[in-house]
Amino acid sequence: MTNSVPSDRKGGFMMNSQELETAVRLKLNLVVIIVNDNAYGMIKWKQHAMGFDNFGLDYANPDFVTYAQSYGAHGYRIQNDEHFQQTLDTCLTSTGVHVIELPVDYSLNHEILNVMLKEKTCQL
Repeated sequence: MTNSVPSDRKGGFMMNSQELETAVRLKLNLVVIIVNDNAYGMIKWKQHAMGFDNFGLDYANPDFVTYAQSYGAHGYRIQNDEHFQQTLDTCLTSTGVHVIELPVDYSLNHEILNVMLKEKTCQL
């Protein structure tokens, strides 16, 4: 049974992804969830809120399923909410190293959290 579930943003994962080799070699039971927005989305959102231009925060990624498999881990790409729950349940009850790529879209964060929420908040 898998006993560890680290969650990671894609940027952080790519800085330390070679640790998959160690986890596979040590035969760990591990699930890594890559929250993938094809960008440094949280930084982009914060910079947008501060009035900064979007520069150098969007980029392409490797195929994370193939990448995980190249180290001997299991790789999964999520298609929808139901698929994520099924995949996570499978990984948590299976042995080995599992990498789940979870696509996300942060594009509405600024509008919802910095504009709409501000309009709905009353000033005291």
